[in-house]
Amino acid sequence: MKIIIAGAGNVGTHLAKLLSREKQDIILLDESEEKLSDISANFDLLTVTASPTSITAMKEAGVKEADLFIAVTPDESRNMTACMIATNLGAKKTVARIDNYEYLLPKNKEFFQKLGVDSLIYPEMLAAKEIVSSMRMSWVRQWWEFCGGSLILIGTKIRENAEIVNIPLKQLGGPNIPYHVVAIKRGTETVIPDGNDMIQDKDIVYFTTTRKYIPYIRKIAGKEDYVDVRNVMIMGGGRIAVRTAQYAPDYMQVKIVDSDLNRCNRLTELLDDKTMIINGDGRDMELLLDEGLRNTDAFVALTGNSETNILACLAAKRMGVRKTVAEVENIDYITMAESLDIGTVINKKMIAASHIYQMMLDADVSNVKCLTFANADVAEFTVSEGAKITKHLIKDVGLPKGTTIGGLIRNGEGLLVSGDTLVKPGDHVVVFCLNMMIKKIEKLFK
Repeated sequence: MKIIIAGAGNVGTHLAKLLSREKQDIILLDESEEKLSDISANFDLLTVTASPTSITAMKEAGVKEADLFIAVTPDESRNMTACMIATNLGAKKTVARIDNYEYLLPKNKEFFQKLGVDSLIYPEMLAAKEIVSSMRMSWVRQWWEFCGGSLILIGTKIRENAEIVNIPLKQLGGPNIPYHVVAIKRGTETVIPDGNDMIQDKDIVYFTTTRKYIPYIRKIAGKEDYVDVRNVMIMGGGRIAVRTAQYAPDYMQVKIVDSDLNRCNRLTELLDDKTMIINGDGRDMELLLDEGLRNTDAFVALTGNSETNILACLAAKRMGVRKTVAEVENIDYITMAESLDIGTVINKKMIAASHIYQMMLDADVSNVKCLTFANADVAEFTVSEGAKITKHLIKDVGLPKGTTIGGLIRNGEGLLVSGDTLVKPGDHVVVFCLNMMIKKIEKLFK
C-alpha cells in the first residue's frame, strides 16, 4: 500500500513510524528538511522536501499512485487544499486533519467528499472525548465502549488489596466468569495473558465486560472506596479543554484555570454558565487551593507543556485528588508519567494515529484504539459472510501469539467468549494485540 503523509509534525511523524514498521510504502512530505532528516535516518521510508499545496511537487512525489493521502500539517486550510489536489491527481483516498468542529457535522460530509476530502480528523476533539470517558469513574484509567456500550473495556491500576492479586487467572472463575482479562501492563512490558498468568500489585489491567458487571469489576479490583467524579478542575484553556467542558455530563461541575486573560474572555463566550472560568496561573498551588482543589474529584492538566502537566498532576495527587489526567505529547515522557503514577495520560497524536490507521485496513473495522500506557491496540471488526473466523471454534482459528479476543457483540448484546465460541457473520468482534499486529489478523475477518 502506497501512503503519502503531508506534514512531519507530531501526528505525521508518529504515524509514519507506525506504518513504516509494517513495511508499507511510505512517503513523508514536508517543507522542513530539518524535520525530515531526523526521521529518515531511523525509519524505512522516503522523505520529500516540498510543499503539499504545490501541484508540481505532488506530481513528483507520485501522488497519482497513492492508495492513501494523509494531510496532517498544523494548518487546516493547507490540509484541505492538499487533499483536493491529491484527489484530482489520482489519489484513491484522502484524510485531512482539521480544527473546525463544524466540518464534522454529518450534513457537510458529502460536501467535502465532492471537493476531494474523503475523511476528516480532529485530534483535539478525539482527545476530549477520551478524557471525558476516563473521568466518568475515578478508579478507571481507560474506558472504551463498543457498539454503544454493549461491551466495555476498562483499564485500571491494581493495588495489593485487590482480591484478584497473585492468583492464576484460570483459578479466578469458571466458564461463566463475567469478565475477560485481555492485557496486563507490568513495568515497561505488556502481556496478553493466558490462564497461568497472575495479576500483581501495581499492574495496569485491561478488562472487557458488560455494563451490568462494572460494579463487580470495581469490587474485585479493590476500588469501591473511590468516589464518583462530580467536580472537575482543568488547567489550561486550549481547544481540548473547551471540548472537554462541552462533552462533560451535566452532573459534572467544571472549572477551567488559565493565565491568559484574553483566552479566559474567549472561553466565557464559548462555554455556558455551568463552566467556571478562572484567570490565574494553574501552577500556583495557593490559587488552586483557594478555588477548591481539595474538594475536586478530578484534575485535568492540558497546558502545552508535558512536564508542567505531569508535575501539576503529581501536586494534585498530593493534595488528595484521586483522579488526575495529563496531556503528555512527548511520547518519551509517557513511561515516566506512568512510573510516577499520575493517572490517565492523553496523547492526541497517538489517538489520531489510531483513527487514521483504521482507514488502511481492508476488513470492516469500526474502531481502532491505541492503549496509551500499553504497547497494545484494540480493534472492533465486523465479521464478513464466509470469513475464515466463522469456520472454526476460536481455539482452532490459529490466532497469532500476542493476540486475544476480548468479546463480541451479537444482535446488540455484548458476549464474552471462550475457546469453544463460534463466531458468526455480522458479529462485532473485539480483538486485542501487541505491536500493531492488526494488519496480520484482519484476514481472519474478511
